[in-house]
Amino acid sequence: MVLEEVDETVFWMELMLDSSIFPKNRLNSLLKEANELTSIFVTSLRTAKGFGSKA
Repeated sequence: MVLEEVDETVFWMELMLDSSIFPKNRLNSLLKEANELTSIFVTSLRTAKGFGSKA
């Protein structure tokens, strides 16, 4: 569920960038952080699934 929320947030941030609602310099750092969080959550999910399959 968390991964879906971050993914949706990235979608809306990219939409705001494309439509120039906010200055790029204000959104770029937030978008970068959201993408980093996505990577963290994907890795965590893969790790959790890996531990579950070994038991």
